[in-house]
Amino acid sequence: MTRVIHTGDTHLGYRQYHSPERRADFRRAFEQVIDDAIAEDVDAVVHAGDLFHDRRPDLDALHGTISLLGRLRDADVPFLAIVGNHEGTRGRQWLDLFEMLGLATRLGDDPEVVGETAFYGLDHVPKSKRDELDYQFESHDADHAALVSHGLFKPFDIGDWDAEEVLTEANVDFDAMLLGDNHKPDTKEVAETWVTYCGSTERCSADEREDRGYNIVEFDGDVTITRRGLDATRDFAYVEATLAEGEGIDRVREKLRERDLEDAVVVVEIDGEGEQVTPARVEEFALERDALVARVVDRREVEDDDGEVEVSFADPDDAVRQRVRDLGLSEAARGIDETVRASKIADSNVRESVRNRVAELVEDGDRSAFESAPGDEGGDSAAAESPPETDSTAATDSVPDADSDDDGTLEEYL
Repeated sequence: MTRVIHTGDTHLGYRQYHSPERRADFRRAFEQVIDDAIAEDVDAVVHAGDLFHDRRPDLDALHGTISLLGRLRDADVPFLAIVGNHEGTRGRQWLDLFEMLGLATRLGDDPEVVGETAFYGLDHVPKSKRDELDYQFESHDADHAALVSHGLFKPFDIGDWDAEEVLTEANVDFDAMLLGDNHKPDTKEVAETWVTYCGSTERCSADEREDRGYNIVEFDGDVTITRRGLDATRDFAYVEATLAEGEGIDRVREKLRERDLEDAVVVVEIDGEGEQVTPARVEEFALERDALVARVVDRREVEDDDGEVEVSFADPDDAVRQRVRDLGLSEAARGIDETVRASKIADSNVRESVRNRVAELVEDGDRSAFESAPGDEGGDSAAAESPPETDSTAATDSVPDADSDDDGTLEEYL
């Protein structure tokens, strides 16, 4: 029998809502996965991509990750992983460095046998390049085989990569596909094979309401997949305020008083026919009641010169990322957007960084990088995402977003 923890979308280093406490939460959730793996003496921890939130994690995130993976190594629990869309797939990766340090194994076309199971890896591949894949892997002589991959697969919601095609065209008979990218846990049987998402270990978006956790997968004649919850995740308090005509901020405050908001991420959703409410006033009141973070989503439509539009104040960064995805920009354009808008590069170095990035794409001769895309190509999430945080941030959290371009490399960081 082979018994492994299947996890992914840990997004280490993510400073959600610009909060250092939320950054610590993402590490704490992954730390519980490591603690459980050691306590349960599993045969391996299998990570299905997006270990880090940023393809250029800072030293604090790297140091913390090395420390946690070192504990796994000391406990003789292998860490098997692939590269997700947040990490990029061109050139060497941080995962390769961890492999050099003896902390991880990067899965690929060759089998990595643990117990009685051969594990293979298929990194995130942009939609424009999937036609080039042949799904041919090296043979194995283990009792079972599993493919670990990262992407939004059919027949799951918002899938654009066909799991059945992968399984039927592969030259290896897989007993399971262990997936990452969709932050919502889910399992289906496809082509007589169990295909499962483990979900993210922390809420990358306000739309990720399900409890966070990971899968325990057993290969023993049959494949058994069970769910294990995480209690290290921070509470999200969802407060719904439906305003009748004439009602406004006082009614919203009343709803907030009904909830324990201490140390929680508070998401206030406003609907109804009542008065317009200033989000800042709601957030201020929630913070006075000891909330860690407060965000307001006004579900009502407001008129502008072009007609009706829905306005959400839940996460401005996610809103921008969603808008960028909707523009259908090319891979190159999205990379430039990330460099200019979202990277940690000093303003004085942005011009040179953009020039180098475009030059690299030109030198690679990859014309597809300059072709416009019909929307988002990789996701993190689960609802069109919806959910980044669809980070899987909701429609923006889960996020296939500007962070999901696949051109970040270890060489770029160094």
